Amino acid sequence: MKDMLVRLSELPKVDELEQKLLEKEKIVVRKAIAPEKHLVSEWVFTNFGSYWKSEVEVAFSRQPVSCWIAQRGHDILAFACYECSARNFFGPTGTQESERGKGIGKLLLLKSLESMREMGYAYAIIGGVGPAEFYEKAVGAVLIEGSEISIYQHLLRKP
Repeated sequence: MKDMLVRLSELPKVDELEQKLLEKEKIVVRKAIAPEKHLVSEWVFTNFGSYWKSEVEVAFSRQPVSCWIAQRGHDILAFACYECSARNFFGPTGTQESERGKGIGKLLLLKSLESMREMGYAYAIIGGVGPAEFYEKAVGAVLIEGSEISIYQHLLRKP
């Protein structure tokens, strides 16, 4: 999987999408806070596995926390992190299967990229992309040639 590059200076506006999700789906999107670390990391582990759980735990070690969540009531629906595996990297991110296709992932992506822009970055890297078309359409991301060999190339794995 390749990495992608996103220009942060002209991100799409999120106000309408965020308002629609709140009104229609009763979904609140916000930054996670420290007391929720165990709940968010357990949810990520259950839905996406131990590697992403580890990255979420790194997001909670940052101040402010570098993890956005979407929730309905007390239920987590999706998450997105940044600056976990490396500086200026977006990811991991995931949405509960039953909630996909509503725009939640796009909103979390945009909120995370806005946070990265506020940190002073002009561009962001999306590491080890699976759905490249999603990122191309959502934020104009482009593939980084030669990035198949990335920071994940020597990742330890259980045999």
